[in-house]
Amino acid sequence: MTPGGAPRLTVEALTDGGKVQPCSLEVRAGEIVGLAGLVGAGRSELAQLIFGVRAHTSGQIWLDGRPVNIDSPRAAIALGIVFLTENCKEQGLFLELAAHENIVMPTLTRDARFGLINRAKARHISSGAIDALQIRVPHAQVSAGGLSGGNQQKLLVSRWVAIRPRILLLDEPTRGVDVGAKSEIYRMMNDEMASQGVAILMISSELPEVVGMSDRVYVMREGAIAGELRGDEISQEHIMTLATGVDLPLTANA
Repeated sequence: MTPGGAPRLTVEALTDGGKVQPCSLEVRAGEIVGLAGLVGAGRSELAQLIFGVRAHTSGQIWLDGRPVNIDSPRAAIALGIVFLTENCKEQGLFLELAAHENIVMPTLTRDARFGLINRAKARHISSGAIDALQIRVPHAQVSAGGLSGGNQQKLLVSRWVAIRPRILLLDEPTRGVDVGAKSEIYRMMNDEMASQGVAILMISSELPEVVGMSDRVYVMREGAIAGELRGDEISQEHIMTLATGVDLPLTANA
């Protein structure tokens, strides 16, 4: 059942004039919306347009019913939009810094008073995040580069949980992590984020993940939105049909 929250993120005919054709989608408060498609379909590029990593040539983004101008990641974060990148090592984490520092980095300015960092609050936030996602670290000062891939991914997730965003963009959130880490990330998405009204747009190449986690699914093909699936329409077969443009034989569970 799709959550009944108001539209939080609305994208209308957003395009970069090349890789991403004019795309429109909507994510409601408390909703997890999957963004599926084959590799190269333009899913990550669309998320980068929304987050301001890539410049759009036309189209409009609406946040809680109001048009917004997002021309940089800094502008997106200021509006409460955060992006969990697919490549956390190169684009997400500061591997030479401590796990604690990676978690609280986006909150330091927000929680500062008279220009002074609130170190006690920062420690409280990082300890809570480590406990909530069961990040396996010997201590909070261990460097992020010394953690396993699964724990690095959970560390990046915990950073965005800590700042309490309005919109969370996830690009392959469980790629390369073990089953235990996946279940913890899924629990975070449902219990810590969506249930608190966060709108989540999740890009994933794992069809069981898309089917199991999504309230609705948009499918991209060749840079455009090929279709939207709701309720019982959400199945691996229907997703692949939209992603490829080829009708596939449906199973009894389709």
